[in-house]
Amino acid sequence: MKTLGHWLISPWRRSAAAALAGALPVLAFPGPGLWWWAWVALVPWLLLARTAPGAKRAAYDGWCGGFGFMLAMHHWLLPNLHVFTFVVAALLGALWAPWGWLVRRLLGGAPTGGRVAAALLVLPSGWLAVELVRSWQGLGGPWGMLGASQWQVAPALRLASVGGVWLLSFLVVAVNVAVAVLVAVRRSRVPAVAGLVATAAVISAAWVWSPRPDADERVAIAVVQPGVVAGRDSADRRFDREEQLTRLLAGQDPDLIVWGESSVGFDLDDRPDLARRLAALARETGADLLVNVDARRSDKPGIYKSSVLVGPEGPTGDRYDKMRLVPFGEYVPARSLLGWATSVGEAAGEDRRRGAEQVVMDVGDGLRIGPMVCFESAFPDMSRRLTADGAEVLVAQSSTSTFQHTWAPAQHASLAALRAAETGRPMVHATLTGVSAVYDANGARVGSWLGTDASTSRVYEVPLTHGSTPYVRYGDWTVHAALLVLAAWAGTEAVRAVRIRRSAPPPRVPPARTAHGSPTRRGH
Repeated sequence: MKTLGHWLISPWRRSAAAALAGALPVLAFPGPGLWWWAWVALVPWLLLARTAPGAKRAAYDGWCGGFGFMLAMHHWLLPNLHVFTFVVAALLGALWAPWGWLVRRLLGGAPTGGRVAAALLVLPSGWLAVELVRSWQGLGGPWGMLGASQWQVAPALRLASVGGVWLLSFLVVAVNVAVAVLVAVRRSRVPAVAGLVATAAVISAAWVWSPRPDADERVAIAVVQPGVVAGRDSADRRFDREEQLTRLLAGQDPDLIVWGESSVGFDLDDRPDLARRLAALARETGADLLVNVDARRSDKPGIYKSSVLVGPEGPTGDRYDKMRLVPFGEYVPARSLLGWATSVGEAAGEDRRRGAEQVVMDVGDGLRIGPMVCFESAFPDMSRRLTADGAEVLVAQSSTSTFQHTWAPAQHASLAALRAAETGRPMVHATLTGVSAVYDANGARVGSWLGTDASTSRVYEVPLTHGSTPYVRYGDWTVHAALLVLAAWAGTEAVRAVRIRRSAPPPRVPPARTAHGSPTRRGH
């Protein structure tokens, strides 16, 4: 019978095993939502990379694992991007090639206790470096960061208020490394156990000492979710449905009413009749409306997605134009090279235009909100900036109707819990077709979700908070520390390599022979 080792001798089989191992962490995210699985999900990938026959193969294991992770995390894009989904996964998966090399370098063979101790810092730091690079909006943004799998775990959310989702990712990888050592390297179990104890101590300290936001009052915020409206004249019919659901809020005294992304399909300057209807709704309900316009602007060229505040007299002038666009969904990167994606999938036929800056809006009665659009809620820096600028409630307007029956809507809604916990500000996630959700400043759910089968409006009592979390004050310090760890390790390795070269004995020089065939020493 062939052993696993023999089976993996085949390069393509080993690559398939690495891709499968890389896909395993996805089970920790919604929809499966097995959050505990994240703490051991990387172990098969780590064990595979550490046994690679060479450094090049370890890097390839990292690449294949990254491909599996990216493909599994974004598998719901397949019906829309088709083969291009595999291309994107392969390109982004290459970011994990250096991480695979690091795994073998630190854990390969029979690592000493010192190498294991270094691995507990360097490998999580390397993972964060990968997440940092792929978090760039041009590469798709930070969707599926490993720490985001802990969105419903109260101690983890408390940690997010200290170091953001970055700190969660670091600790999750560190625990996976420790478990892999416990499984495969018995002689180095002491540092592995020490790493687990240190992680538990960090979590406990954050739970006890991290500041809790103080809630002193509540505001009533309503979410309007019209549900799926498709087919001919869908923009007009959706507006009619949203108008009908908003009227049901009269008498419930909301302070703000939020519609989802692309809830208005026409520029309000071009359609003053719609502006008048929105103003009438504001008067009837006694609350301003935050709508989202997805249309060609009349005052400047191009199509924008914009959060627009409408009061009893019409649009107030507060407007936020979406800054970070969804690659391929709202624009095609390097369209001259990648424009062919529009012929094999549902990539954007025309690029949306970007906004220039974030905006904090005054809703009334002193309430200040910070709007974001769609997957901007995945970016920790955007919610942090809005909080620092004085936003009391974070609002994300979204639409995942294209991926209605996939894991995407629940994954998107879960991100708001992390942004709330990081900033110490409640967050409202309002969508067209679900999942809509509201979270308090600790990241705990307020009320119930509006699922993908709901067409309704609902008022949520949202507690307001004051004060500042360590993450808002100090930002991405976890990432900076990780980069310093990588730099220090690289410097140490370079110094060690120089010392080894200097201490190595000089190569033996064979004796030269004279014309008569007798040996003589060179230089004599």
